[in-house]
Amino acid sequence: MSTKSVPSNSIKAVKSGSWYTVSSFLIKSIGFITTPFFTRLLTKEEFGLYNNYTSWLGILTVFVALDISSSMISARYDYEKAFDSFILSILALSTFSALIWIIILNIFHNFFTTFFGVDRIYINIMIIYIIFSTSIEIYQNRERLFFEYKKSVFVSVFISITTATLSMILVLTYNSKLTGRILGAAVPSIVTGAVIYFLLILKGKRIKCIYWKYALIICLPYIPHILSLTLLNSMDRIMITNYCGAEGAAMYSLSYNCGAVVTMLFASINNAYSPWLAEQIYEKNYQKIYQFSKIYIVFAVCFTLGVMIIAPEILLILGGRSYLDAQFIMPPVAMGCSCQFLYTMFVNVEQIRKKTIGMAFGSASAALLNYILNWIFIPKFGYFAAAYTTLVCYLWLLIIHMVLVYHLGLRNIYSYKYVFFIVGILSICMVGVNFIYIHTAIRYFILVIYIVSLLVVGYKKKNILLKFLIK
Repeated sequence: MSTKSVPSNSIKAVKSGSWYTVSSFLIKSIGFITTPFFTRLLTKEEFGLYNNYTSWLGILTVFVALDISSSMISARYDYEKAFDSFILSILALSTFSALIWIIILNIFHNFFTTFFGVDRIYINIMIIYIIFSTSIEIYQNRERLFFEYKKSVFVSVFISITTATLSMILVLTYNSKLTGRILGAAVPSIVTGAVIYFLLILKGKRIKCIYWKYALIICLPYIPHILSLTLLNSMDRIMITNYCGAEGAAMYSLSYNCGAVVTMLFASINNAYSPWLAEQIYEKNYQKIYQFSKIYIVFAVCFTLGVMIIAPEILLILGGRSYLDAQFIMPPVAMGCSCQFLYTMFVNVEQIRKKTIGMAFGSASAALLNYILNWIFIPKFGYFAAAYTTLVCYLWLLIIHMVLVYHLGLRNIYSYKYVFFIVGILSICMVGVNFIYIHTAIRYFILVIYIVSLLVVGYKKKNILLKFLIK
């Protein structure tokens, strides 16, 4: 197909989407690659406490930042001529919220430090980090929505490299390795976010409270959804810390981080996919979405299976032999990440259509279910149980979001039978992979077949992805 016959927006979508997907995955991989350094330099207790800190950071981010950036995808079309003013206004709203929270957390610091299991100084670092990381998130969302990528990719690369470098330096030089790890992860984003905040002020010029109402109508129903998802992702580690101690949390956290390489890739792809999806929905190209989604899902499944097969090697590299027992929870963790990917496809549709109330109900019910299952099974089976309870909750979320999109009148946007078929295949593979971990020769034979099959199919179908994107 000649370039002249391809719409300019589609070319920009392909180009920027490709850059975002590759760069975002590589950037997030830097944190993944540095994990062996921290697992060997920090004690299991320190590693577990740091993961407890990041769990609470994720929860506080929802309350403080209000997930305000989720309103941008709709505002991009509703306030096209005043979009930069809208961006500055919602950033100001997020900052105002943060200032209220920092006052509350410091007035009642004795309660919160005990409840979180996190020192007061670390709680204050969390809030400062949230203020400026929100400015980075809003800026990068703006760039994605206009299919721009160069400045955003540079910012991501800069933050990622400086975070990894500073964290390693501070862990080696600080008396408190935990403090060094936390400061190393926070300072680069705080400094970069402050610069971006200033630039957004210059670009937006005026703060209009009318935009606050617009954003809050979209975001407030969405906050229970995000909070529930954050609790779903964080509750395991918090409850394992309470029931099994920091070392149990360290074992689970490493396996969760290893399985999260699946999530890293999927989140990176979704950053490119969701603006493209919004454009197709607004243009009512439903058949195009239907066809492309099958290829999209197959790619996700192939990556998940690969992670399941080489889980022992991933754990050996990242944590060493002392963490190897966690290999048996890698398959359910990886499958859980795939289910998360699948339901995110449906969440994207709900968000684009501004239907967020049902999302909040689904996520809240999943978080409650996760708490109940963890409360029952973690004391009996230890941290192994948490991987399976989380998987059950992700499956529950997938079903709920499929039903919600069905009732939006977009039942033909994805193939429901195909999604259920994929979940069935993944379930069989999850069970089977656990049995081959103790038979290394068989597992390597399967790995060779897997790689060869991917290469053959990939070569034969190499033009299909581009075809559907620029058709």
